[in-house]
Amino acid sequence: MITLYHCHDARSFRPLWALEELGLEYELKMLPFPPRVFQKPYLEINPLGTIPTMLDQGKRMTESAAICQYLAARHGPTTLAVGVEEPDFGPYLNFLHFGEATLTFPQTLVLRYGTFEPAERKQPQVVEDYTKWFLARLRLVEQITGEQDYICAGRFTMADISVGYALLLAQNIGIGHHLPPNVRAYWDRLAARDGYQRAQAAQNTASEDQGVAITAVGPKP
Repeated sequence: MITLYHCHDARSFRPLWALEELGLEYELKMLPFPPRVFQKPYLEINPLGTIPTMLDQGKRMTESAAICQYLAARHGPTTLAVGVEEPDFGPYLNFLHFGEATLTFPQTLVLRYGTFEPAERKQPQVVEDYTKWFLARLRLVEQITGEQDYICAGRFTMADISVGYALLLAQNIGIGHHLPPNVRAYWDRLAARDGYQRAQAAQNTASEDQGVAITAVGPKP
């Protein structure tokens, strides 16, 4: 049984969404955010205190985009992966990691210096600068989604889950209203998917069943 440690709408939503799209059985363990502060025993499972942590076949993984790639490869075949023989194999890998490294990273600084730091350490200029950085990095996504429904290979793939999570995070930290029109329409398509809706329902149900308060990673607008 796959076990996923997860905080509501945090990076671990990527593998949760992937699990639902693949129709795999899993155990979802909800944690308060951030778990390294509010769930100290979790450090025995992941010494970094970050999420996600996924356990499968005795192996531990902690990087959300890598988990998506692993799930598609290990538990396929699936159209959620793009094979090496396909023309868009390169763009697939590129956007699988672009979603985390390029789109999520600047938002973590917006979140930290706009929300989590105490008042005396908040940095409005950092928030403004890294919001602009995030929006500038969306230019490529805006171009691509103006020409096609999904990010590569003519279909929904794990790369869309990776990029899509960054767009979910933008909604939650209050900068989603800045999304350009093609990206907004793309996000609406992703959020309407049954797999996305099931993942949202799964985290809400698990939070209620496990008595873990729903504490999203940022203030919803």
